[in-house]
Amino acid sequence: MDVKVLEGFSGASVLEVIENDQSGTYRCVYTVRFQSVIYVVHAFQKKSRKGIATLREHIEMIKRRLKQVAEIDAGERKGPLR
Repeated sequence: MDVKVLEGFSGASVLEVIENDQSGTYRCVYTVRFQSVIYVVHAFQKKSRKGIATLREHIEMIKRRLKQVAEIDAGERKGPLR
């Protein structure tokens, strides 16, 4: 297992856990941006065998969910992440 800062997000507040096994590569993205809680914002199996970059669709989902957890943390929104 490897943990690294996810590039493209300011500072070290968004981290990515990477796990490889016989069935593939799995990634889990979480944020430590908030004082009282750690939010897991996305988890997925990496399908591409080319390169190590995270697909744009996953990055966009992470951005949307980070915005949502910021609203949740501020008490402005209730309901599931989308």
